[in-house]
Amino acid sequence: MRKNDFLTPAPENYVWPRCPEADQFIEDTIRLFLKCHNFAARLAERMKTETSTTFSSWTDHLLLPRRSGSAVALARLGFIEDKKAKRPASAAVFVHPFADLPKVLLSPKFRDVSAAITVDDLWRFQMAHGLTLPILGAPLSTYREMRVAEGASDLVVVERRGAQNFMPDQRDRAGAYVKHFERWAARPRKFASDAAGMKETLRLAREMAKELGTGPAAHIFLEGERIYWQGRNRAAQVQKQRQDTLGLGWANHDHHTFRSGRACFPALIDVLRTLGFKKRERYYAGADAGWGAQIMEQPEAGSVIFADVDLSPLDVSVDFSEIALPDLKRPGTVGLWCALHGESILQAGMHHLEAKFDYALLRQDLQSRDIETMPPFSDFTFLRQAFTKAEMWSVPEARLAELLAAGKLSPEAHQQIRENGAVG
Repeated sequence: MRKNDFLTPAPENYVWPRCPEADQFIEDTIRLFLKCHNFAARLAERMKTETSTTFSSWTDHLLLPRRSGSAVALARLGFIEDKKAKRPASAAVFVHPFADLPKVLLSPKFRDVSAAITVDDLWRFQMAHGLTLPILGAPLSTYREMRVAEGASDLVVVERRGAQNFMPDQRDRAGAYVKHFERWAARPRKFASDAAGMKETLRLAREMAKELGTGPAAHIFLEGERIYWQGRNRAAQVQKQRQDTLGLGWANHDHHTFRSGRACFPALIDVLRTLGFKKRERYYAGADAGWGAQIMEQPEAGSVIFADVDLSPLDVSVDFSEIALPDLKRPGTVGLWCALHGESILQAGMHHLEAKFDYALLRQDLQSRDIETMPPFSDFTFLRQAFTKAEMWSVPEARLAELLAAGKLSPEAHQQIRENGAVG
């Protein structure tokens, strides 16, 4: 679970609390802000109609005047003060440790309610909206912002690259950032063996984290992985183009999911730890499903990863991210996917990206573009999730022959995949 800017493992059988009062406070405050900021209100409407998202999907933090009792009111809603984040001298930062909600900045210098949204690139946002406003912070630094002022309220547009601070970063590290981004994005993904591939991937991650720090390195890692994944996924291409029309990018991402074979799973965890990801709770989908996940969070980058792997019931009684998992006689859902397509962090790419949308509206808008979604796998009032219909990928003949010879693929399945491909 979260605790300020570090993570501690969730206790066994931990159940995340729901925080409707805090959520309602955020939504009410956003509505109040949109009533007094015309540019932001028009943007919110365009977000809904052109990208199937809500303004709150992009909200990074709220800026509120500090009045008597305001800090106490936030505390009653479950927010706690983060005294370590870099912030303006007069401001206090409040974060909710148990909910995925925007942070709140209180300051006596704020005259009225303002709101900050996150985008991937400020220059894209400027270009999309015909703006020529000053940008505070060095290019490709950890935190930059620009302000669209209307009266006493500002829309603050934020660009983050691996930090949860609130002061523009003036350090000039653009050259080092571009060097490592290009190395990571264009890195080799096919090797003589998965073990060799994981070793090289870990080496690159260590070099990147050493020179840039774990926050920016994690940001580069995820941006590069999204680009690779997007190149193999039409639904992602369509939705990214919609969001780029408004200069937003993928800043509404919720979590990234990587699949791993059992033999490579410890190496995947090593790569993620090198990039500053910390272990959060473990998840087990049940004996019938036969897989689980180690959930990892990078507190500097504010990013979450689900690392999926096949699991037997015996594996659940131990920390399966810390041990070498023996091979299974027949691979499960995750192991077979990796055997067919490769490791997520190598040849296959991410399994999926989960992002924040207006759920019903997105399904409707994607359907109008001939992109179907599968039945929801959670349909609670507080969490609705569904995959888009999977891409079918061809599988190299050598992989199919190896799986058939090892008895990990039946002759019938072998023939069907040869003819039709496999779910990617």
